[in-house]
Amino acid sequence: QAQLVESGGGLVHAGGSLRLSCVVSQSIFSRHALMAWYRQAPGKERELVASFTSGGSRTYADSVKGRCTISRDTLTNTLYLQMNNLKPEDAGVYRCHIQYQGSTYWGQGTQVTFSS
Repeated sequence: QAQLVESGGGLVHAGGSLRLSCVVSQSIFSRHALMAWYRQAPGKERELVASFTSGGSRTYADSVKGRCTISRDTLTNTLYLQMNNLKPEDAGVYRCHIQYQGSTYWGQGTQVTFSS
């Protein structure tokens, strides 16, 4: 069964940076797959943060444009989200997401918490 395992979350301060990682099973790590990062804060709806479309284009939520970069490494089957200049509204559980060949996959999530 395909797996997605996130890591890299933690306690951050305003203006800080984090790089989130998601190791994906090779069977679904395809450049033709839709690959994305979502986040959900307490009491809020899940939000699409960034994605690779199935055509390979990158998309970003307006709230993170210029501060986040989605990337991937085909040698290690890893999806990344580099987050810079972090803001309190960036806090939440971040989950990676794959859509490939008609199936949908989710990781368990990694928590980003803001420290005041």
